[in-house]
Amino acid sequence: MQTLFLDASRPEDIQTAGAILSSGGLVAIPTETVYGLAANALDPAAVEKIFAAKGRPHDNPLIVHICALEQWAPLVTQLPPAALRLAEAFWPGPLTVILPRSERVPAATSAGLPTVSVRFPAHPAAQAVIRAAGTPLAAPSANPSGRPSPTRFAHVRADLTGKVDALLDGGDCGVGVESTVLSLVGPVPRVLRPGGVTLEQLRAVLGDVELDPAVEAPLAPGTAPASPGMKYRHYAPRAPVTLVDASPADYAAYVNRQPGVRALCFTEDLPLLTVPAVSYGGRYRPEEQARGLFAALYRLDEAGEAPILAHLPAKRGVGLAVFNRILRTAGFSVKNPTGRLLVGLTGPSGAGKSTLAAAWARSGWQVVDCDALTRRPEVYDADCVARLMAAFGADIAPNGVLDRRLLAQRAFAAPEPKRLLESIVFPKILAALDRELERAFAAGADLVALDAPTLFESGLDARCARVVVVTAPEADRLARICARDGLSEAEARRRLAAQPPESFYRDRADAVLENGPGDDLAAQGLAFAAVLRRELEARR
Repeated sequence: MQTLFLDASRPEDIQTAGAILSSGGLVAIPTETVYGLAANALDPAAVEKIFAAKGRPHDNPLIVHICALEQWAPLVTQLPPAALRLAEAFWPGPLTVILPRSERVPAATSAGLPTVSVRFPAHPAAQAVIRAAGTPLAAPSANPSGRPSPTRFAHVRADLTGKVDALLDGGDCGVGVESTVLSLVGPVPRVLRPGGVTLEQLRAVLGDVELDPAVEAPLAPGTAPASPGMKYRHYAPRAPVTLVDASPADYAAYVNRQPGVRALCFTEDLPLLTVPAVSYGGRYRPEEQARGLFAALYRLDEAGEAPILAHLPAKRGVGLAVFNRILRTAGFSVKNPTGRLLVGLTGPSGAGKSTLAAAWARSGWQVVDCDALTRRPEVYDADCVARLMAAFGADIAPNGVLDRRLLAQRAFAAPEPKRLLESIVFPKILAALDRELERAFAAGADLVALDAPTLFESGLDARCARVVVVTAPEADRLARICARDGLSEAEARRRLAAQPPESFYRDRADAVLENGPGDDLAAQGLAFAAVLRRELEARR
């Protein structure tokens, strides 16, 4: 088959694409999520061409794309108020909504299901092509079934040239992972596939929203997939992929010991690795990971078939979508190479970290209090005290005995003296911590928490497989600091001002636990600990 190459910036090419689609042909088109392979969603013969071109199983339903809200109602039997609220909040955008389908939608489009998946893409070229075609379009990802989804035109050209009628070049896709799929069929809205619209965003609009178990585990045998991305091994390169659940330090140490492998990793991992490696984004940048994942998989695919060891991402926000895609890339193969999890516990002062640490300790965790560790004589030895006196004044250690309160007043008065303090004491603290962890692991501890207010500033996060942040309203934190440390409100405010903003902690967390009025912090922490225990047991 001869394939036309079209440019989305040319109006005449948009019209050509529309004409091909309205006559029953196939065109790969850009969307804000990934490139889609489009056909007339209401023409069973055209839809069949999608399955043939992709090698897609016929029980895997397609998503119908529209370019105006008035196109939605004819495709479904009803539009409940929840659907309209979602459309107002997220359309055009990366959200697909499942509702009972009308007779206008062929069974082939929905894989024989009584429902239809519909979304209104935000990409202007996608909207223009739908208008030009004069019909809603079915458009799964424009790649051979099971392979990485294309986010760049070069990927589409490599995969589909000679297999479809035309390819429309619209540049790189902005989101990078497929849309969130939300089912409104049932008593509680349910996310069947995470994507660019997060679970937290959906709950802000609808309240109670469930996460389908198939997001994190294989679909039960014999179950028909209600959404794309639920049943089959997807998004995978030709080489086998194994996910590695470990801290950056442990991930690098494990990968570097394996012969003949390659790494799919975070940007921060690259300096630690001695094997060929491709980054899919920063550890704390889930949006960057989403944009980079499929492009990284294509790069690895082009470079050979050596096994790939991928660093497991966090599951918060858009990161849940990245986690879901990379989990299916690996066929649910996840390994914890150390048989343990080191969890960083941090957050702004006064949030309540110690309360959670105590709850974990009572449940059997080994908890290392890094604040207490800093008070040990081995940390503030003569050399350390001398350097602190030089930096903050001789009067902070009269007769060689450190006045910790005076040191704190001066060091936490502003960010710069705080950084100076950290540069002096952190190396000493890390050495003491290493000895503490060696003792814990030697005693058989497999769930260890580091209660560390300066987890990120000290670089301890690189040793942690998970990061849990405890936070609370500022007024509550101020009251706790004043009562605990005997500070005035002005002194407490200065201490908080010297710390990073709350967003700094939230953006780096695997889990954020709230400790405001009415919150049960211990219950939240124990529930999270139970999840960690299950994951650890499954991945040893």
